[in-house]
Order: sequence, then structure tokens, then C-alpha cells
Amino acid sequence: MRTSLLAVMTILWKDVILELRTKDIVVSALVFALLVIVVFNFAITPTPQTVAFVAPGILWIAFTFGGVLGLNRSMALERESGGLQALMLVPVSRDLIFFGKMLGTFLFMLLVELAVFPVFAVLYNFSLLLPGLIPIAILATLAIATVGTLFSAIASNTRSREVMLPLLFFPVLVPAVVAAVEASTGVIQGSSPFDRWIPFLIAFDAIFLVVCPFAFQLVVEE
Repeated sequence: MRTSLLAVMTILWKDVILELRTKDIVVSALVFALLVIVVFNFAITPTPQTVAFVAPGILWIAFTFGGVLGLNRSMALERESGGLQALMLVPVSRDLIFFGKMLGTFLFMLLVELAVFPVFAVLYNFSLLLPGLIPIAILATLAIATVGTLFSAIASNTRSREVMLPLLFFPVLVPAVVAAVEASTGVIQGSSPFDRWIPFLIAFDAIFLVVCPFAFQLVVEE
């Protein structure tokens, strides 16, 4: 157990060090998310009456599409630098490699969200200081990172990985995004998301945290 945890944390630390040097993943996801938020701000002219309905959708669209850019860059860097081939030579289980990569993506996306939330609140004159949004953000971000890590590995084996990743990624992730939007809307409007949407996100994460590591082993061995 201790050896497995050390392997996962080592891979995570490698990704953190690489991101600190290149800043490719966080910067690309952050710029795209901010661009989406700004464009929607001019397009819909949010008012106090409508912002509670449109804000969650805009927010999770920005995070999801920004995450795709980050995931593309993450696996592309591994392929181009030979990092993935080097990881295959490490005498550890392939699912540990998956968890290390997934936790890196999860951490980077959380950093993007922490940077985007204040900007979103200012542009839309809207308070996001609601405790109920924290578990929603964590669970939905975990879903994006888990599913995205698997499909970015699959797409990186193709020539058109920039096109292939969204085509594979979005159909699978749609239920989690819908749940995140509905749960966020419920929190903003004062109702509890814990009766339906939070359990759904927990179940989604639990299923794919089992399925994705197994599938990842098959993908990287090819």
C-alpha cells in the first residue's frame, strides 16, 4: 500500500514540476475558461432575475471545454517527450500511473477553478460564496479528470488527437456535467442538491474510478 501510494505521488510530483516549468496545461485551460465567461457576459447581459439560471451552465461549459485543452496538452507532452514510454518501464502497475496522471489533472483544474470563480463573480455581479458549491465542484472536477485522463490516452494514439478527444470525451461526460449544472442551480436557488444530484455525481465518480484505470492499462499496453 505504501509503495503504491509513493508511486502515485511520484508521478503526480513529476507532473507538477513539469507544469511549473512549462505552464502549458493551467494557462491554456485558464485562458479558454476566462474567454468563455467574458463572451457569454456580453452575449446574454445577465440580470439578477436570469443570472441564477444561466450562471451554472456558463461556468461548467467553461470548465469542461477548458479541461479538454488541458488534457490534450498533458498527454501530448508525455508523448512528445517520451515520458509515457519511460513510465511504461517503471515496475509498477499501470493503474497507479493512471491515478498519478489523473490526480495531476484534478489538481490543475482545481487551480483553474479557484482563479476563475472570483472573475466570474465580478463579471456577473454574483456571489459564489456558497458552501454547497464546494462538494459539487470537487465531484464534477474529479469526473472530468478521471474520464479525461483515459480518453486523452486513447486520443494521443491517433493522428487527430485534438478532434478525437472531444468526440470521445463529451458523450461520456455529459451526465456528470448536467448533474453539476443542476446541482449548482439548486444550491444557488436555495434548494438541496443532496437528494438527487450529489449522489449521482458520487455514483458516476465511483463507477469510472473503477472502469477507467482498468481500461487505461489496456490502452497504454498497445
